[in-house]
Amino acid sequence: MKDFQYITNSHPGYIEGLYNDFVKDPNSVDAEMRKFFEGFDFAVSSGAKVNGTTSATTVSTINELSSPNSQIDWMSEIRVYRMILGYRNKGHLLADTNPIRKRKDRGANIELEFYGFTEADLNKTFNAGNLIGLGTTTLKNIIEHLEKCYTGHLGIEFKYISNQKKIDWLTSAVEKTMLQPVGLPQKKRILQKLNEGVMFEKFLHTKYIGQKRFSLEGGETTIAALDAIITTAADNNVQEVVIGMAHRGRLNVLANIMGKTYEQIFSEFEGTNVPDTTMGSGDVKYHLGFSSEVTTANEKNIHLKLCPNPSHLEAVDPVVVGFARSKADILYKSDYDKILPILIHGDASVAGQGIVYELLQMSGLPGYYTGGTIHFVINNQIGFTTDFEDARTADYCTSVAAMVQAPVLHVNGDDAEAVVKAAEIATLYRQEFNSDIFIDMVCYRRHGHNEGDEPKFTQPQLYALIEKHLNPREVYTQYLIENGEADAKDLAKEMEQKFLAELQERLDEVKQNPLPYHYQQPEIVWKSLRKAKADDFEVSPVTAIKEDEFKMLFDGLMKWPEGFKPLRKIDKLIQDKLKLYSDEKKVDWATGELMAYGSLLVEGKDVRMSGQDVKRGTFSHRHAVIYDETNNTGYNRLDHFSGTQQPYRIYNSLLSEYAVLGFEYGYAMANPNALVIWEAQFGDFCNGAQTMIDQFIAAAETKWQRMNGVVMLLPHGYEGQGPEHSSARMERFLQQCAELNMVVTNVTTAANFFHVLRRQLAWPFRKPLINFSPKANLRHPGSYSLMTEFTSGGFKEVIDDAGVKDAGEIKKVLFCSGKIYFDLQERQQKENRTDIAIIRLEQIHPLPQKQLDELYKKYSKAIWYWVQEEPLNMGAATFLRMTLKNINFYIISRQASAATASGYSKVNAKEQAQIIDTAFSI
Repeated sequence: MKDFQYITNSHPGYIEGLYNDFVKDPNSVDAEMRKFFEGFDFAVSSGAKVNGTTSATTVSTINELSSPNSQIDWMSEIRVYRMILGYRNKGHLLADTNPIRKRKDRGANIELEFYGFTEADLNKTFNAGNLIGLGTTTLKNIIEHLEKCYTGHLGIEFKYISNQKKIDWLTSAVEKTMLQPVGLPQKKRILQKLNEGVMFEKFLHTKYIGQKRFSLEGGETTIAALDAIITTAADNNVQEVVIGMAHRGRLNVLANIMGKTYEQIFSEFEGTNVPDTTMGSGDVKYHLGFSSEVTTANEKNIHLKLCPNPSHLEAVDPVVVGFARSKADILYKSDYDKILPILIHGDASVAGQGIVYELLQMSGLPGYYTGGTIHFVINNQIGFTTDFEDARTADYCTSVAAMVQAPVLHVNGDDAEAVVKAAEIATLYRQEFNSDIFIDMVCYRRHGHNEGDEPKFTQPQLYALIEKHLNPREVYTQYLIENGEADAKDLAKEMEQKFLAELQERLDEVKQNPLPYHYQQPEIVWKSLRKAKADDFEVSPVTAIKEDEFKMLFDGLMKWPEGFKPLRKIDKLIQDKLKLYSDEKKVDWATGELMAYGSLLVEGKDVRMSGQDVKRGTFSHRHAVIYDETNNTGYNRLDHFSGTQQPYRIYNSLLSEYAVLGFEYGYAMANPNALVIWEAQFGDFCNGAQTMIDQFIAAAETKWQRMNGVVMLLPHGYEGQGPEHSSARMERFLQQCAELNMVVTNVTTAANFFHVLRRQLAWPFRKPLINFSPKANLRHPGSYSLMTEFTSGGFKEVIDDAGVKDAGEIKKVLFCSGKIYFDLQERQQKENRTDIAIIRLEQIHPLPQKQLDELYKKYSKAIWYWVQEEPLNMGAATFLRMTLKNINFYIISRQASAATASGYSKVNAKEQAQIIDTAFSI
């Protein structure tokens, strides 16, 4: 929204000229000026007085007024209009949103003098009053109305929005909806939710003195706000709400929004709750997730999900959004109106954690769009001991919202009615425009960061104020008694008694009944799965497909629609694949991969893949989507196998690892029948998502009893490209492997890759798969596989040396994984070494111990060497030394190193040659 200062500095004739243009063609002038002239015309057509005379409601009068001889004081009208826009644009800087202390002066510049007025002008009348629904009225009335709308307990920040429909909608919401009185039934509901919120904290404070619980005290209005969001959402077509939040207030939300009983919560609190699992060390109570089905105040049923989260602030955000997208795709046919993600942030974390920026950057992208997220910030003005002046440069903790033109409603947490109205407006906005919106509820934190912490050590003045401050329930009760109608006063007294009675019930441990719950279809599938056992990993299930299905998939991949003109290089690439199959009955790596996805799609499963450049593939191998060279139209090669198959959902991602991997993890968490894949551009870059790997992928099943089958494809291999393009850090994943938590593979053939992908959904459980993918070897003839390898058997955890004729003659066994196998095999064949066997370890965790034991017996006369191209302190060496039982072996590798690889290709080649030479000469 502009403020048109340049116009007020112009000649009056310029404005009259603009008005003449408007009369002839309203669309010829700026949208904001058009609004001003429309308001002026409305005043004229309504018979309003202009410069002391009443104008007739005729076109000729309007034309007359627009003539050079008219007496309209255009300059003053424009200055008032600028003031209106000033309040709309900058009123939030003056809004009374802080319940504890006076706000900093942010230089709003919307006083009278700024617009060229003095107090002498306050009683003058202006047509500009029509623009805010007041009609022609005095400047005093206009200012009073604007202050009521924009500088009260709510301040709206939306100056940066360019969509005029959104601007008009939000303006109406603030200038009309916010001013509507709250009815008695809603007052009762607000007070009830405040009672519940405060009661929960009082119960905890009484029953569990000194225990860490990360209380919501000071921000209890959050409970009334979430209740209003959910109620409004259910009234507007939403069937499911997915919530992500950190630990502050989580227990309160579980009890008073999700409907979890005190008994359920506090059995976890006291450690008496036994998880329904044979595995898992559990997590602290303020990290656990929950699902429920609640009935709103307006008698609508709605599903609620609270995702489990780690202490790593904001890390759960992309998981929630990915979960919502998955549910939208599979349950609601991508009708995003039916599922609503809510993210509850802290002020310090929403300003400080870069994941929030990544998440917002995703919000409008086709692969990650969810129809808008409501962001609710519990802004208690402090991060542990850090004041907000030390926590951000921006005016607001929510300033990142401007990047995606998401409006922000800053609201005083002590004004429960204003918070609830803001919550309703935010929900209606999201449903209307399917885009993100923020509520910044400014409140305070009653205690320290946790209940055992002393906040006065660092904020003595602030906490002296907080000590004397009434809680939000007391503030609202007092407000109703002092300002309400008689029935509101009676309500306040009645609810006070109810609050005390219910608190006593909770302290007396009166039994609460858990809410009934109906499982959704994906949850029914999850329930049909079981925990994995060690013997599940001894032999893989059969994942072969029939020969006719193989041919159908292969043929389907090798054609395109009539009239489609692919690039000549693509045409040749396809012809080469056809020739390879017709001549040798083999397929290459890329074809095997795409056939795995296609086979699942025609079985009715879902397949989703995202990552940087995945449609083509970083190394130009995949070409899942090809493009018409004449018009750039894309053709998805996997979407056309059958009329009943699922779509192949593949998306090039934004240049992010952390948020995108988190999104895919959330997507897989919602749907056990989906193969969900994230591919790193190079495996080296996956450590940009280390938080997701450590806190979710490696540990979620143990901490939260939540299985997940997400797949990570990490290009890995030493090819002389330097320390940032060689290693996906296999050692880090293997270091975290325990309790059958995830599967780590380093696959060498197209067929084995086909089977490992299909195995993800064939198992009666789900596990994350971390696969270290080839780069140059994507086109290595040794990675090609025969058709028969796809139509029989399953994944091979270990591949023996097929060239060995007499095991008794083998004196040396080189066992290895991944790319180095081909280097070893080449030397073996070159030197015709029949005394050496080369074994491929395709799955490193869970370690196929029994299969290796059998080979150890087979080659009982041989000395075993583990050969890897990674330095000694990296790769699988340390893991195998710790884990591999019954087998004595030596290690051949690069020297231990701080960097993953040399930056010089000649040095890399020399090191690689030394490894191969040593393996064959030692």
